[in-house]
Amino acid sequence: MVQSIQENATVKILVVDDHSLLLSGTLNVLRDCYPQAKIATAKNATEAEEQIIDLQPDAVVVDLSIPQNIGEKSEIETGIALLKSIMQDNPDMNIVVQSSHIKTLVRIQHEIDNHKGGFTIADKMLAEKEMLTRVQYALDGVTHTKDLPKKLEIKPIWLDVLSLAFEEGLKDKEIAKRMNIAERTLRHYWTKIQDVLEIYPEADKKKDVRNLRILTQIRARKKGLMD
Repeated sequence: MVQSIQENATVKILVVDDHSLLLSGTLNVLRDCYPQAKIATAKNATEAEEQIIDLQPDAVVVDLSIPQNIGEKSEIETGIALLKSIMQDNPDMNIVVQSSHIKTLVRIQHEIDNHKGGFTIADKMLAEKEMLTRVQYALDGVTHTKDLPKKLEIKPIWLDVLSLAFEEGLKDKEIAKRMNIAERTLRHYWTKIQDVLEIYPEADKKKDVRNLRILTQIRARKKGLMD
């Protein structure tokens, strides 16, 4: 068991997870380590935002795949949006991301790098002792993101292209129209995206361009740029 340096202090922790069993497990572990702590829970993003305002926690332990509201589908994008909101509105908030979808944090690497509070990552497969260490790191204001994949320099507009192409299934002409850009500009975006993902055309120009798109989709998912 991790020996907390704050075991005698009144620590306030908010745990955000929509899976009741996992939530209970996290609560039990935290209560054992921080017996004097005030620990609150939230099962969706809206509830989490309300709890942050009411509780003013010392740390937020948040899963990425959560619903926006009760009864809605859990989405990684919802958790990502919640994190961005927390970091924007509470720049000194200590955050622990406890999730099975750690690699998707590359989408907000810039925001994480600029966050002033503690920020740590704990994959749900981590041992209990190591998870508690990450929580304590966050409470101490430490940044611990070594488990993130190699940093990718991805512009938000490129993520929009990937989403429209592979999640909404739009063709280039439709994507350009939706984004209000020229198709030539969109082609330029594709080359930039593929360069970051280290995907390049074959020397044989007769190769089907669709093969590049298929590889782009596969690699973008592998790097966490898409769900």
